[in-house]
Order: sequence, then C-alpha cells, then structure tokens
Amino acid sequence: MIQYIVDAFAEQLFEGNPAAICVLDQWIEDDLMLKIAQENNLSETAFTVKEGNGYRLRWFTPGGEIDLCGHATLATAFVIMNYVDKTLNNITFQTLSGELIVKKNQDLYEIQFPSYSLISIEVTKDMEKAIGFRPLEAWMGRDLVCVLQNEEQVESATPDLQKTKELPGMLLHVTAPSAVFDCVSRSFAPKFNIPEDPVCGSGHCHIAPLWAQKLKKDKIIARQASRRGGTLQCKINNDRVELAGKAVLFAIAELFVTNNKRNVDE
Repeated sequence: MIQYIVDAFAEQLFEGNPAAICVLDQWIEDDLMLKIAQENNLSETAFTVKEGNGYRLRWFTPGGEIDLCGHATLATAFVIMNYVDKTLNNITFQTLSGELIVKKNQDLYEIQFPSYSLISIEVTKDMEKAIGFRPLEAWMGRDLVCVLQNEEQVESATPDLQKTKELPGMLLHVTAPSAVFDCVSRSFAPKFNIPEDPVCGSGHCHIAPLWAQKLKKDKIIARQASRRGGTLQCKINNDRVELAGKAVLFAIAELFVTNNKRNVDE
C-alpha cells in the first residue's frame, strides 16, 4: 500500500498541517485504517477509493473516524491530481459530510464545505480554567469556539488538555481579531489524542462564518497561529464555506500491512 504525506495549507515544507493519504483500490477494514492512523500519529490520515467518476473519502484521527477534515481533503485532492490522475482539475468526494468538490486553480486547491450553525452559549469558569484566559464569547457548533480578547492571548494560550476534554464540543478553537489577517486562531483536539491541530480546515467551517458575520464581509483571510502556522483563504456563501490553500509533498512510502478487503457498505 502506497502512502503519501502532504503538508496542507502550506507555502513550503514544514508548515501547514501534515496529513497522510492512502489511495486504495478497495476498502480495508476499519480497524486497520485506525491502526495506520495511530501509527502515523498525525492529526489525520485519509483513505480514498475511486467510485464511478469520483472518490469516496474517509478521515481517521489516532482516536477514531471523524465526519469532516479540511486539510486532509485538500491533501488528498493534491495527491490524486498530481500523482494518480494528472488530467483532473476537479474532484468530487463522497464523505460522511456529504459531497465535497475540490477545484484546482493554478497552485491553489479550493474546497467547498458545509458551514456549521453556531449557537451562542454562556461563558463558564470551566472554559476559563481550561484555556487560561476568560473568553469574551463562546459559540457551539460541532466544536466549541471561544473568542478571546486579542491575538496575543490566542498565541500565548497553553490550554490544560485534561480540562479541555471536559468542555463541550469535539474540538476547542480559540480565536481573536488580527492586525494583519482578519482573524487568528488555534485548535485543540485532546479528545482525539491530538493536543493541537496545526491547521484545522473543519474548524474554519466554524471560525470563518463567525468572523464573516462579525466583520460583515464574505471573504476572510484566516491565520492559524500554531507553531507550524498556516493561512486559509475563506469565502462564505450562505451555508457553504470555501477554503483555499496550497500543498507540498513531504514523502511517499510503502506500507507493509495486510490489505483485508471489505465492502464499504457492509
């Protein structure tokens, strides 16, 4: 089995968010996909199989399968368009979050995702204890989004990961307005054995619509202020979020694992 490792939402190697990509002929057992994800120990490992004119795509963290991952979708499209079928300029993926379309625009990969509906919730002492700063606002979608006072708080935050696990939502995102970009954010996923996600695409399906509403604009330049860092160009269109970014290949490897074939519908 061939596996690619790609830095997504990256201008150059060693920035953005790395993802492992396995392009399969047929599906393998879920348990094996999880073990590969755990062995890689990256925030996401993506598995894809060609179906008709498109591909079915699944994402695994070291803690289990998830319903949406932006950077691994971008990385998968990059691999297919550059190493599997160079004639393609767009790909339709079938996923747990529905149909996702990726278009190649020169060196940018543009992906349309469903945006998450956000509900304003009460800021609690548990949030303050977990983050180390008291949020100005808290919003709930699939994940918890906490708005901090400024980008310095976002950059210096060192959340207590055990306390973060006790907060609502799958992931925790902290965000604030930025002097250079429209917003700056960081993403934490200890419930999935990921202390910090370097660049979180699905997180920006929460963050971008929030700042679009606050700033009254439909195009957002977002910066993920992790150690690796990454920039996302976001466009909001009703209930969809378009994320665009670049990708860089880091490695191609052969995995020596038993390929137990199965039907994805079983």
